[in-house]
Amino acid sequence: MAQSLSAKRYAQAIFELAIQEDQVDQWAEDLQFVAQVLSDEEFGALLRHADVPQNQKTRALDSVLTEIHPMVRNLGALLVTRGAVDSMGGVSIGYKNLLDEYRGRQQVEVTSAVPLTNEEVERIRQFVADIIKKEVVVVPQVDADILGGVIIQIGDRLLDGSTRARLEGMRKQIKSEIAA
Repeated sequence: MAQSLSAKRYAQAIFELAIQEDQVDQWAEDLQFVAQVLSDEEFGALLRHADVPQNQKTRALDSVLTEIHPMVRNLGALLVTRGAVDSMGGVSIGYKNLLDEYRGRQQVEVTSAVPLTNEEVERIRQFVADIIKKEVVVVPQVDADILGGVIIQIGDRLLDGSTRARLEGMRKQIKSEIAA
């Protein structure tokens, strides 16, 4: 999911405040909860509806987010006020990325055609950790369209060991040899 520039800016701002408050982990959980609440179809529709007065939207949000740190709750209210309810997911993701960087961790998406065993996930985690020299958090995903093998996404780097990519490479090679 692509993050908007404003979501990144909000994530950076709230992260800096969380560091000052020594609440980085708690605020990550709070932001994730707020993102879940705002992504609820019915509640989100209420918060986006033009005919609902702003003070009602804010009260509705406050009533749902009673256990959330006031600064995080204020961010949610700010996004509602600015008509950016849908940005909260991006803010939460951006915050989590900043937290991982702060903690020296790297999230790595591993896509396979079938679910990986715990042993396979651990081998991949160790392989990537040896390459990037950071703690690695593997986020496994399944996509039958890759046919086999794995695709490893490390930040903006992609290691494509999928069967689909190999077949595509062979197809291009055959085409170029025929054309030559």
